[in-house]
Amino acid sequence: MATNAEAIEQGHAPESAHTALAHQFDNLEQQREAGTLGMWVFIAQEVMFFGGLFLAYLIYRMKYPDAFMAASNHLNWTIGTFNTAVLITSSLTMALAVWATQAGRAPKVQVAFMLATVLLGLTFLSVKAYEYHEKYTDGLIPVAGWFNPNREILSHIPANVTLGQYQMFFWLYFAMTGLHALHMIVGVGIITPIIFWAWRGRYTPEYHAPVENFGLYWHFVDIIWIFLFPLLYLLGAHFGKH
Repeated sequence: MATNAEAIEQGHAPESAHTALAHQFDNLEQQREAGTLGMWVFIAQEVMFFGGLFLAYLIYRMKYPDAFMAASNHLNWTIGTFNTAVLITSSLTMALAVWATQAGRAPKVQVAFMLATVLLGLTFLSVKAYEYHEKYTDGLIPVAGWFNPNREILSHIPANVTLGQYQMFFWLYFAMTGLHALHMIVGVGIITPIIFWAWRGRYTPEYHAPVENFGLYWHFVDIIWIFLFPLLYLLGAHFGKH
């Protein structure tokens, strides 16, 4: 491990910053690069994970275009648009949190941006819970005994579309949005101790890797939603109106 004098020569803060240095690294910069690489590897496998769902969606979308158009029409695209704006704003506040730690802003500034990110994330999840409840009320939960579309919905299903094809859309809808929501819930759990340490003044321009790496994770989750929103919500927004 580098001594305090060596740390100063390398441009790192002395004892206070070195409390965060793991024994297997020579300096904080090496530790930061290893952590960033690890996060990008994690994101790469997450891309492949979500990629399987996107591929399944593409296959069934091409196989049952009319069914997917009709089923998508039962998603509230205005609520989806609101949630998209909420999530994009949360990416902004997270980016500002990373900037605040990199620039050495006061702990209360760092915490404020992180808390704003959490609040926006919880807002997104609350709206999503409301949407799920709507689908339950309409009988569109694709589980045996729960998938029972009400009469109004049945009247809008095209004659050439079967209930099985209709159900397939909602299987993918709940799988994709549910997995995305799970990542957001995990994200809120991860950022909670980061906020605690930010309040304690742990993050400085020399050491802010946890905030930076979590920012990468949060932006990735937001990008996934940017793809989900048009595929699921906008596909049938005007179905049957022209």
